[in-house]
Amino acid sequence: MRGRAAAFCVSAILIAAASTAVAQAPSGFPTRPVRFIVPFPGGGSNDVVARIAADKLQEKWGQTIVIENKTGAGGNIGAEFAAQSEPDGHTLLVSPPGPLSINQSLYRRLAYRPEDFVPITLLTSVSNLIVVRPELGIASLADLIDRARGAPGKLSYGSQGNGSTPHLTGSMFMNLTGAKFVHVPYRGENPVVNDMLGGHVDLFFGSIVPVFPLYREGKLKVLAVSDVKRAVQLPEIPTSAEAGLPGFISTSWFALAGPPRMAPALAERISADFTEVLKLADVQARLQAIGLEPVGGTPAQAAAFVKQEAARWHEVIVKNDIKVE
Repeated sequence: MRGRAAAFCVSAILIAAASTAVAQAPSGFPTRPVRFIVPFPGGGSNDVVARIAADKLQEKWGQTIVIENKTGAGGNIGAEFAAQSEPDGHTLLVSPPGPLSINQSLYRRLAYRPEDFVPITLLTSVSNLIVVRPELGIASLADLIDRARGAPGKLSYGSQGNGSTPHLTGSMFMNLTGAKFVHVPYRGENPVVNDMLGGHVDLFFGSIVPVFPLYREGKLKVLAVSDVKRAVQLPEIPTSAEAGLPGFISTSWFALAGPPRMAPALAERISADFTEVLKLADVQARLQAIGLEPVGGTPAQAAAFVKQEAARWHEVIVKNDIKVE
């Protein structure tokens, strides 16, 4: 009984605290146009996610939302700008993993502290795939591992650049399997895929977004989904664990974060608005059409997830001594 009473008291305290936070949320927000800082170029998945959310939130908030693409240095330029902004909710960072969970382990020096951002909500998740050129004649994940072990360094894999999620995912794959690939960095995921079609690079450990239409046309072969569940768009493709490689998990995602020192009540308010928008049927349809799964959730959930991802990639970066100047 004493344990139950203690649990009840803790629950009551948490409920009361949550009620207080909601009561203190600024009812007038936003009072002027809001900026979404996207740390990568226009036209990519990061930019598209921000614009889909902005379309609905402009109606809800009654204020203009301006998308500002501040690019360069693996997302660090945009993240630094957002980190130096006033924490009043009128400047928000819409970011992939790099600026929030990877760059603190990857770069020797940063002009901002990723851990000081206030995670607000996880916007979308993106399935990462293990993709090969059909011409290689590799039929399964087991075939790929056998081929790579038998001819170390003969196969190459492309990524969006040093330190990108596909680069780190390839490193993790080699750690787990003993395979040896040559890493070829590009400036974006589309050039990787284009060079796969041209026969210049063999593998891609990356997002479903640029791969899906080419897979459907038979131009690329997908061996597995690097997640704990199958991709909605590719229900016929096994997960890594189902294909014989348990523990190989790599997902991409986009999250919303506020500048350091943002008030918890404000983060809760903004999170609730975004989560409501992400539940709209037309928003879900638009995101799923390009391979993104809407998520949503509370600041606490977002913070726990970002921390978990930071630990995952820190281990890979340290183990493989990966650094970017």
